Amino acid sequence: MTKEEIIDKKLEELKKSEFRSRFKLGKKEVNYIDDKGLNTIRKHAYDFILVRLSNYPIVNDGKQTPMRGHPVFIAQHATATCCRECLYKWHGISPKRELKNNEINYIVLLIMTWIEKEYNKVKEK
Repeated sequence: MTKEEIIDKKLEELKKSEFRSRFKLGKKEVNYIDDKGLNTIRKHAYDFILVRLSNYPIVNDGKQTPMRGHPVFIAQHATATCCRECLYKWHGISPKRELKNNEINYIVLLIMTWIEKEYNKVKEK
């Protein structure tokens, strides 16, 4: 299975969650993406993951990702990459160690794929 197929399969699985499927990009987030560009948003995603999720232990796990304020935050909740507990439950990534580079790359790819799909839905309207 390719990386893209793995990501698409995971996104389909996440859509079945009533909680995860409630998250959408609004006009404010789409305008922010238009202003900054997807490459900058990707950089933000890496920064947020490195600062808020990659270390161990995380003192405020479960509370480190706001529910709004940035497209990446919304995407993290939609993709269950908002805290180490969700990473473990949905993605099988152990919460009891630092994240590996390949895990960080997977998380960012998942977030950015979700953002791009949501962004395109809003732009098509």
